[in-house]
Amino acid sequence: MNTGRIIFSQLMDIIPKYEFQKIVGHYHGDYRVRRFKCWHQLLCMCFGQLTFRDSLRDLTSTLNALGTRRYHMGIKQAVPLSTLSDANATRPWQIYQDLAMVLVAHAQQLYGEDEVTESIKILDSSTIDLCLSLFPWAVFRKQKAAIKIHTIMDLQGAIPTFIHISDGKTHDMKILDMIPILAGSIYIMDRGYLDFERLYHLHSQGGRFVIRAKNNLQFYRKSSTPVDTSTGLQCDQIIRLTGYNTKHRYPEFLRRVRLIDQQNNQNIVLLTNINDCDAARIGDYYKSRWQIELFFKWIKQNLRIKAFYGQSINAVKTQIWTAICTYLIMIICHKTNQFNVSLHTMMQVLSVAILERMTLKQLFSDQSLTNLETQNCNQLGLFDF
Repeated sequence: MNTGRIIFSQLMDIIPKYEFQKIVGHYHGDYRVRRFKCWHQLLCMCFGQLTFRDSLRDLTSTLNALGTRRYHMGIKQAVPLSTLSDANATRPWQIYQDLAMVLVAHAQQLYGEDEVTESIKILDSSTIDLCLSLFPWAVFRKQKAAIKIHTIMDLQGAIPTFIHISDGKTHDMKILDMIPILAGSIYIMDRGYLDFERLYHLHSQGGRFVIRAKNNLQFYRKSSTPVDTSTGLQCDQIIRLTGYNTKHRYPEFLRRVRLIDQQNNQNIVLLTNINDCDAARIGDYYKSRWQIELFFKWIKQNLRIKAFYGQSINAVKTQIWTAICTYLIMIICHKTNQFNVSLHTMMQVLSVAILERMTLKQLFSDQSLTNLETQNCNQLGLFDF
């Protein structure tokens, strides 16, 4: 990249602009727009994510204070608060959803170059609390509003391959009707997704799963395999469901693995349709589910998705999807350049050096940034697995 260009422009080069303009044309995003087009809206929203702007006024004031440096970001005119607010409220949020899927495909291609023996996908959701008086469309409880972000994360590279944004009342198991099922992939889920009819559909489509069972599971044991109890495993059984409804909803045999979480002193029962590995491996699959918890905590700590720039459904979804696009740009940049720093450190450095004129490799070649990784801290890491 040209060393004379600012860091922000080099990051935005990761976005395939031709693909983005095709998406904009499909949704007529720039119809009757003279100056502030969807590309400029995307630049503003990504800048707000990378520099930790907390409000729309904070974002537009910062952009307008940059003067000529704003021109080198690709934004030629000043950005009035009302213009950006109207764009977030009216332009289809699906534009940025489709852009995120383009970036997901790019990230998967990069991480697909690594040797991977199996595709592991983790399904979970995270709730974002909102103020009911400001977001009346997001009713969650009688005096509370919230939205849910349902995500499938590819364990290889911490890539969110599926995201659905719903109101807080949507039950997790309903998302099983929406997810793309890839034959041979392993889906790791908590017991909130336990619906045997939907799990049998996943099984019929060639998908494999590991899910935590509920305490009231009714079954009979067909056979047992000895396990090493010193590792925390308690039993490894082949079972058939006997509940009045469950025996019809999942008519085939299941594998039941019970183990003790020695760290938290919890009794965990797992159900799976995987029969070609030992019980310890099934336990390891479920333990990997913690990575999506780290993903949710990371994006809430490092991206602006808890305080919103607008109050409409369109504005909220636009902000979330542009935040996901920013996250994907970061992991693509991290992988492409093989930076030896954590994503958190990368975000912190970029927030203060976003307008510097140097290459990205020059910015992160400082050994002091790498040395920070060895210090003992409580910051969550997404690439520590």
